[in-house]
Amino acid sequence: MRWRKLITAYISIAVGSLIIALALNIFLVPNKIAAGGVSGLATITYHLLKIPVGWMLLALNIPLFLLSFRELGGQVFVRSIFGALLTSVFVELTNNLVPIMTRDVILAAIYGGILSGLGIGIVLRAGGTSGGTDLVARLLHKYFPVTVGQGLLGADFVVISLAGIFFNAELALYALLSLLITSKTIDLVQEGISFAKAAFIITDRSEEVTQGIFRELGRGVTALQSKGMFTGEEHPLLLCVVGKTEESRLKDLIYDIDPRAFVFITDAHEVLGEGFKDYGGKIPGKEAN
Repeated sequence: MRWRKLITAYISIAVGSLIIALALNIFLVPNKIAAGGVSGLATITYHLLKIPVGWMLLALNIPLFLLSFRELGGQVFVRSIFGALLTSVFVELTNNLVPIMTRDVILAAIYGGILSGLGIGIVLRAGGTSGGTDLVARLLHKYFPVTVGQGLLGADFVVISLAGIFFNAELALYALLSLLITSKTIDLVQEGISFAKAAFIITDRSEEVTQGIFRELGRGVTALQSKGMFTGEEHPLLLCVVGKTEESRLKDLIYDIDPRAFVFITDAHEVLGEGFKDYGGKIPGKEAN
């Protein structure tokens, strides 16, 4: 089982690296979109000095990985080096094999951002890192009084500013757009598209509500102890996770039992466990807890 997971992780990193390479060759590099990170620097140097993007990626990433070895840890370091090498190789291998899909810079920024975010997200889920400015941010955090988020924002800002200087301001704005889309896509790959709802319920009729959820929805309920700080009264706080299509049924059930119930519902991006899916991605049968 351990070897199977390990092999799956490296296959995922290889797939993610290929997708990143395709995003660069099909959309970003041909249209001079330097959307932050090491790939953005590689795009700038390619158009200024004609240095191949793949080899520039490798030349910039490897020293950063070596400097960040302690922060990454051995396993993540090996997987990240593997991904960096494959990304560089795939960029060079696919450079003359894939067509340039569009010369419309807006379309290139949007779809390049989506494809790049998809690839980076897959690599991150497999336990690697995307390298580049992520590593720069970690190093800045280690040696200077800045957070990782501030370091990441600063590093990407520098790259996009260089694009504005060496290309033009309009291309820098497109690069920023692509970077934002990449970031959002990474979040979607990491967290998953919201397909479930988490409901928090405060009611004086908690036993009846709980039994109704068991009976009508077949979902589990967890009771947490809570206290209203204004009234000083203690109430059980019920937590229940349901599918999106069950949200309306849950609300109808609660308010049929207790019209005075207090309920708030939030998105649950990824739900692991009975009734949803296990960590391996299988979906077990829907059963009540």
